[in-house]
Amino acid sequence: MDSEIKLIVGLGNPGQKYDWTRHNIGFLALDEMVRRDGAKFANHLKWRAHVAKMSGISALLMKPQTFMNESGRAVAAAMKFYKWKPEQVLVLFDDISLPLGTLRFRMKGSAGGHNGIKSLIAHLGTNEFPRLKMGIGGPEGALVGHVLGKFSPDERNEVQNTLASSADAVQLALSQGLGAAANSYNSRK
Repeated sequence: MDSEIKLIVGLGNPGQKYDWTRHNIGFLALDEMVRRDGAKFANHLKWRAHVAKMSGISALLMKPQTFMNESGRAVAAAMKFYKWKPEQVLVLFDDISLPLGTLRFRMKGSAGGHNGIKSLIAHLGTNEFPRLKMGIGGPEGALVGHVLGKFSPDERNEVQNTLASSADAVQLALSQGLGAAANSYNSRK
């Protein structure tokens, strides 16, 4: 079936100064998947990638290196190279409207103010691609300071649990389909 997920994209910003920031939870989720696979990411001009086999299914895990606001350029380039369709891409990203630790699958939708998703929609020419929203909680102060801020020591345990759950959710999506994964994870916390 050509609508199987072939590309799993974690959104974030490259560079050590962004490690463990809320905006990079998509990168962190892919790091967890690669860690479980016992491998490392390979470098490419516009992205870091790893081919993982989860549930016996191969998928390319991609961390765009174009910074959040230009993520769509790298994803569109990879999709063009591999001749993949938008419905074959699963995007993992931070969502301030969800409490920390909450996961939500969506099959399509607007950018909801997220610049990385806005870039994907612009470069793919559609908003019809599956995504996994990862809750980071809303800001108490300025939005930019919140999303670019690092998780607090008190939040780290919840983040680790979220990363493990997101890896499990993606594995379920690959093995049983996005509908099964959405049914299982959208009803949780």
